[in-house]
Amino acid sequence: MNEADSEVKAAGSAHDGPERAPSNGVLLAAVGALWMAGMLWSARATITGRADAEMEVTSTAYAMPGAVSASLVAGAAVALAVLALLARAGRTPGVTVRFALATGTGLCIGALGALSIITINTEGWLYAVVGGTVAAAATIGGALAGLRNTRVTAAACWGAVAVFVVGVVLSFLQDSLLPALGAGDTAESQAGAAGWFSLLQSVLGGLVGAVVAYRVLRRARGRSGEDVGWPLYALAGAGPGLLLMVGEVLTRTAGARVLELAGKVSELELTVQQMLSTARLNSALIVTFVGAFTAIIAVGRTMGGPTAAEPEPETGTGPETEAVADPDEIERDARAEEPQTVPSGKDD
Repeated sequence: MNEADSEVKAAGSAHDGPERAPSNGVLLAAVGALWMAGMLWSARATITGRADAEMEVTSTAYAMPGAVSASLVAGAAVALAVLALLARAGRTPGVTVRFALATGTGLCIGALGALSIITINTEGWLYAVVGGTVAAAATIGGALAGLRNTRVTAAACWGAVAVFVVGVVLSFLQDSLLPALGAGDTAESQAGAAGWFSLLQSVLGGLVGAVVAYRVLRRARGRSGEDVGWPLYALAGAGPGLLLMVGEVLTRTAGARVLELAGKVSELELTVQQMLSTARLNSALIVTFVGAFTAIIAVGRTMGGPTAAEPEPETGTGPETEAVADPDEIERDARAEEPQTVPSGKDD
């Protein structure tokens, strides 16, 4: 009875493995932390490099969305690494403890990021708002890492990094791509080309992010021998866009005062802020849907179609066996085995 119970327990552990065992996210944590540090350093350098207060405010509004998105991914990535290290050390905390630990890790990362912004000017509320938004983003990212399907969260984070890399590469190629997209000497043609460029960046980012997330899940399946269902593949593919949407929501809510203050600089700046907010939201939606669709297609290609049933092995009841057991043949064999008597032709 004890042996049977142990087998059932082992089977249950193998079944729960994909959900409970955290993936090795040390490399992801390093990439996420570097991304966050780079965005915060760039924001700090841009803000402190402005000569007047108005340009300082607008620069802060421009830098905040990127810093928030990077902090969201960094909080999740570092929390995944902490959970992975605990698993490798043989410690498997419960659901509540794991969630609290992951959320606390994200909060610590967010506090470090907020400190780099708040110290720009500790007397004003502007940088306190930005720092609080960054801390909130990292905390939410850590909470996402505390959910059950850690490998899906890790795949979404890798996809978000890929979307960021695509954006950086296209920004370097922007001057070459805009003329190919119809940019000319008129403002109308330049605006149209900018719209096409934004669409290209969103679609390409969604494609690359979904492929990266898909490959991460496939590699995790190869290591553990357990796979996740196709809806989770779709969720991982849409994950980069969903993270962008969460970042945009935080920017519009927690950082709303910064955007409002930037909009008060001038009517032109107000229009620019509204256009940028709309463009970021539309881009996040495109990345989400393109990523989910791409991931579904990718996992669908690996699903085999129905196979023909293999013939069952012969068990002695098939037509060939019936032919061997022919009654006439059995009777002939029996007659051949009977002893034959030869008549002597004499009476006894």
